[in-house]
Amino acid sequence: MTLPGGLTVLVQPVSGVESASFAFLLPGGSAALPDGCCGAAAVLNDWLFRGAGPYNSRRLVEELDSIGLHRQSSVSPEYLFYGGSLQSENLFRALELYADILLRPRLQEDLFEPSRQLALQELEALDDDPRQKVSVCLYERFYPDPLGRPCAGKEEDLQQLTPPQTRALKERLFAWSGAVLSAAGKIDTHAFLRHIETLFGHTPACQECPPPPQAAADGYHHIPNPGAQVHIGFMTKVPPCDSPLYYSVMAACAVLGGGMSSRLFTEVREKRGLCYAVGTRYHSLRSFAGISGYAGTTPDKAEETLSVILSEFRRLRNGISEDELLRAKTGLKSTLIMQNESTSARASRLAADWFYLKRVRPLEEIRRAIESLTTQTVQEFLDGPFSQEFTFVSLGPQPLQSLQNQQES
Repeated sequence: MTLPGGLTVLVQPVSGVESASFAFLLPGGSAALPDGCCGAAAVLNDWLFRGAGPYNSRRLVEELDSIGLHRQSSVSPEYLFYGGSLQSENLFRALELYADILLRPRLQEDLFEPSRQLALQELEALDDDPRQKVSVCLYERFYPDPLGRPCAGKEEDLQQLTPPQTRALKERLFAWSGAVLSAAGKIDTHAFLRHIETLFGHTPACQECPPPPQAAADGYHHIPNPGAQVHIGFMTKVPPCDSPLYYSVMAACAVLGGGMSSRLFTEVREKRGLCYAVGTRYHSLRSFAGISGYAGTTPDKAEETLSVILSEFRRLRNGISEDELLRAKTGLKSTLIMQNESTSARASRLAADWFYLKRVRPLEEIRRAIESLTTQTVQEFLDGPFSQEFTFVSLGPQPLQSLQNQQES
């Protein structure tokens, strides 16, 4: 069902459960913010819950807690996410509260500063999490601006942010014309749709206006850090999630660095003892995607670690074995099965499918796509759009000399 304001509603009843989960996905994430406002979405994400409709900040928290709601919210470059899980008998009450939060937030000026300070503290916490800090910088350089801007924000922008400015940005970020509300669990579909129509039937038809992407920074960037470790992040372009090669990309990524039987873990960590952590994952936006990787090592082993990683990327072009493909398929199906058993994961998948693909993939379709993978179909990806051009970020005492020399030449 699509409401007049543009909100698409998706429902998946699940038998044999007593819980229900919901997910709001609102186009207009951190990339939709104007220059100088990086981090405004993170501040707004907290400010929204400090009073809405008839409830002040304390009363709203009490109402959410009284129904046993386990809530989540997050900011991505392309959307804002608000979701929750609870006993199905309290689902309608939760949605009534979220109608107040999303449509009628108080956004009181005297409660703005705690939300901004929380965003600043989360930003400062990156200094204690070098792996995450490298990832944030890597995405910022890999993706075209503004898609790569840090969702957590930038300190200078957060310090200058004002309540009126953030309040005005709320209307820009909440693009109801492309929004999705999904729900999964013990749900009466017809009653649910009627309730949603009552609560959200008059949402404003605000359209997302994403800025045109600019050129990515790419190349190599080093973050000086006096510690005794070196953290290496690397990323290379692959087809996005709407590509026919999507499942082949996922399989190749799993073979390369998806677990303890992967090539990177075996070659870099087990055989040579070069690092304590190494792996890859697939990361996708609507039109851009990459295989993202990380390695944590020591300064004396950093150059060799990088060399072996790049060698494994090159070797992957020669293809994968049947045993490797079987392990990759088993891992992908296990993830699918675990998602199928969680109403929260189901609700999130429904919303993501609609946002990225404009349709919902049946679980059986995903299962068949995984089962149909062969070494030949994976090779089509490896022979085609499998880039060997990388974006690198390192954090440690000294830059990686081989990458610095390459950048200077």
